[in-house]
Amino acid sequence: MIVDELKNLARYVALNPLFADAAEYLSGLDLSALSDGRLEVDGERIFASAMVDRALKQPADAALEAHDRYIDIQVVARGVETFGWSDRAACVQPRGAMDEARDILFFDDRPANHISLSAGQAVIFFPWDAHAPLIGEGTVTKLVVKVMV
Repeated sequence: MIVDELKNLARYVALNPLFADAAEYLSGLDLSALSDGRLEVDGERIFASAMVDRALKQPADAALEAHDRYIDIQVVARGVETFGWSDRAACVQPRGAMDEARDILFFDDRPANHISLSAGQAVIFFPWDAHAPLIGEGTVTKLVVKVMV
């Protein structure tokens, strides 16, 4: 997991061959003008999902999740969002099997840590990071960029 300001995302381009394209896309995006839905970037290699005024949950209601094929770059555009985090290898209570079509596996384990982000901040979750998004009070507007591993 990496937490930083969105403006610093270009610092991490060496971590994945597609990060440079994702950083360039995000640098030209007006986060205040997001509309709900999928945004095309580079086919299935990089795409994004905008979530506008999404209701936040209590920590107990936010399940840990993990992905095999994609890295998440989650960007807060408006509001404050808290994320739960655990090392995926430490999660021992999977909720069923990996949904291959959606590239998601949920866990009933509780997060080991929590981190809160505000507008203009981003978190990068790798396949070894189990994460529980959308925790907090009120609503958040955010963008989730999916970058193929």
